[in-house]
Amino acid sequence: MTGTYEVASVEETWELARKLAAELKPGDIVCLEGDLGAGKTTFTQGLAAALGVAGRVTSPTFCIVQEHRGNGAFLVHMDLYRLHDEDDVLAIGWEDYLTDGAILVVEWPERAGSLIPASARHIRFTHLDDNCNVRSIDINP
Repeated sequence: MTGTYEVASVEETWELARKLAAELKPGDIVCLEGDLGAGKTTFTQGLAAALGVAGRVTSPTFCIVQEHRGNGAFLVHMDLYRLHDEDDVLAIGWEDYLTDGAILVVEWPERAGSLIPASARHIRFTHLDDNCNVRSIDINP
């Protein structure tokens, strides 16, 4: 799934996330990029719901990593904003999560540097209106 999509609601964001979730497999990395409030956590909530995760999915800004298990899926949501470099990312268990078959959803992926493989999906969120109601979601393979 690639392309640029315009969404104007949580439901539309979740529907897009559901379609992407159907393509994900253990070991996949999804990089989320965009300003604060651009929809990264909302999109992750949609992924989690589609993967059968029960319970609340919130931003991992303060705890850095949140683990979620669903119907056979292991989703790890990382917010690397407070980290500085690849060594910090390795210290939080990056390689362990990949070995354990997690699907990694990573905010601020540039902090992971070369740890992000070429196969990672990159999703860019952009506000399209002054009220921040309409967003563009650009999904690249």
